[in-house]
Parts: sequence; C-alpha cells; structure tokens
Amino acid sequence: MEIVRTIESYRELYTHLQHPIGLVPTLGGVHEGHLSLVDAAKKDCETIVSWLFLNPKQFGPNEDLNIYPAEEKEDVSLLEQRGVNILLIPTTTEIYPSDFDSVIKLGKITKLLEGSRRPGHFDGVTTIVSKMFNIIQPDRAYFGEKDAQQLRVIQKMVKDLNFPIEIVSSPTIRDSEGLALSSRNKYLSVAERHDATFLYQGLLKAKVCYELGERNSDIVRNIVIQELKKSSLISIDYVSLSDHQTLEEISGEISSPTLLSLAVHIGKTHLIDNVLLQ
Repeated sequence: MEIVRTIESYRELYTHLQHPIGLVPTLGGVHEGHLSLVDAAKKDCETIVSWLFLNPKQFGPNEDLNIYPAEEKEDVSLLEQRGVNILLIPTTTEIYPSDFDSVIKLGKITKLLEGSRRPGHFDGVTTIVSKMFNIIQPDRAYFGEKDAQQLRVIQKMVKDLNFPIEIVSSPTIRDSEGLALSSRNKYLSVAERHDATFLYQGLLKAKVCYELGERNSDIVRNIVIQELKKSSLISIDYVSLSDHQTLEEISGEISSPTLLSLAVHIGKTHLIDNVLLQ
C-alpha cells in the first residue's frame, strides 16, 4: 500500500492508476464496517483508494472532534491488511487552507433527522465529500447503509451536481448481538454497551411486525420506542418512519418502502441505526 499525504502527490500517481478506481472514505477509527466496504470495492475495481481524514467541518462545537477514536497507525495497518492500494492522509491545512471559503449546501434532505439536531453537519459532509471526489476522481465510491441519511445526501448531491461517480451502498455490519459497528462504540461502558443492544432489538421487532402485516406508522414507531424505554441509560433523540429516499416523515398507513431509523444518546455517546421496511 502506498501512503500519500498531499493532493499533488496523489495526482502524480493518478495518471498511472488502473480503472475502475474504488474509493473507501473514512474519518479514522477503522473497524470491520469500513473494511467490508474495502471488500466490496475489491470485487468491482482494479485500484482501491482509501481516504483517512478527520473532517472538522462536520463536527459541531460541543461534539467529539477532539476525542474521536482514530489511531492513524492502527487504521493504516488495518486498511493495508485488507488490500487498499493507495491511502491518502491529508493534513487539515492541505484540505482547508487559510483562505478556504466555500460550502456545498443541499436543501431539505439535510434539514431532517440528524440535520435538525446537528446544524451545519451535512454542510460539512457535502463540502468534504465534494472535495474528496474532485481530488481522488474515483469511478465508484462506497458508503455504508448504517449512516442512511448521509448516504442519501451524498446520492442526491452526486445526482444534482452530475458527479461522474457511482455511489455503491453496502449493508450495515453488526456484532454478534446486533449492535451496528461504529467508531463511537469505543466510548461505551460495559453497562452502556449492554443496553445499546436495545437499538437493533427495537428495530428488528418493528420490522417483524411490519412483515406480519402491520401498516400503522404510529404502531410501528411505538414498538421501537417501547424497546428503547427498557433502558434508563438511553435518551431518545428520535424514532423516525420516513420515505426511504426523501426521508420525509410518514403518517397514517405505510404504503411504500420505508426507512425506520433512530438516534439516541447513551451517556454522552450518540448512536444511530436503521432498517428498511419493504
């Protein structure tokens, strides 16, 4: 694996790369979820490029930028072992020089769910992803379905702005108890880690109920809420039942493919998860 740290160094390599090029981006804190994206890219692409950059613009002032569990040496080793060909690790000043003054903003889809609770978060995501696409120029880029809103925001941006890139989504990777893998899981205490399993248990119970014929949106949401309330450690941010593409909330009867998603705080840790009802 070749490690590069500047845009100029990557562009010198780019002219010699075999296509298709598959991009696997990460903030760091690499885990099996990220590595599953590498596996997916290897099936489709000749060259695998990964991106390791803790993007400050997608963190709010009271969020966990300064303690985010990213260890460069460990992350590099994991990505190399899995078969990444090129790893770009830019500095913050390389990406955001002192005169940087641009923002990529999307509309309504960034104001819902996570966007309503984390102002500016998706502006940071779309800005850095746009820069990343322009720098790396991949043919395909791989994102996990756990971050469902982020995935749809990026898909919308690529469509609206005509990026010549295929966005490939991969299923959420879970541990043996169903907890969706996340870099932030490292924050959880033993007790919090135990109660975090209620997230997927609630989603799964609601999905089973849906598959047995339940179509009342309030009932489906409430199944999840009641499961989360079993834990005194869990503070619910939202339980949402929305159109699976636009993320607009559904009321009344469920009549189309629907995203059932949630966000909670367990202690100081913010966790999200989702399942698709179809």
